[in-house]
Amino acid sequence: MTSAVSRVQAAASADALAHFEALMKFETDCWDVHHAISNDRRDFVLLDVRSADHYRQGHIDQAISFPYPQLNQQNLADYPLDTLFVVYCAGPHCNATEKVAIRLAKLGRPVKKMIGGVTGWIDEGFELISDVQD
Repeated sequence: MTSAVSRVQAAASADALAHFEALMKFETDCWDVHHAISNDRRDFVLLDVRSADHYRQGHIDQAISFPYPQLNQQNLADYPLDTLFVVYCAGPHCNATEKVAIRLAKLGRPVKKMIGGVTGWIDEGFELISDVQD
C-alpha cells in the first residue's frame, strides 16, 4: 500500500542533490539572516519590499524599505554591481519577493529571497522594529 507521499517515486539522490544545492543559490532563510545580523556578519543588503506603511509598522532591524515600484537602476546606483540583495515581503502568501528578484536579476544584480518573510521571521521568535510612535 502506498500513500500520496510515496506514490510518485522520490528523485534519485544525484537529482535531489542538484535540486537542493540549486535552491541554496536562490534562497536563504530567516535564521541565517538573523544570525548574520546578530553576529555582525551581514555581507548583503536586506530589502523589505512591502509598502512603506507596512515597513513603518514593523520591519527587520537593518532592513531598507524598498517597495517594488521604486526598484530601478537609478535607485540602485549607490550600490556596487556585486552587492548581494536579500529580499523579503509579508510571507509565503506574498509574491513581491519574486517580482523584485526578477527585476534585480534583469538589472544584473545578485539576489536571494528570504523564505518566510515577516511571517517566518516572527514564527522563528525574532522581533520586528517599528517606526510608529505610540
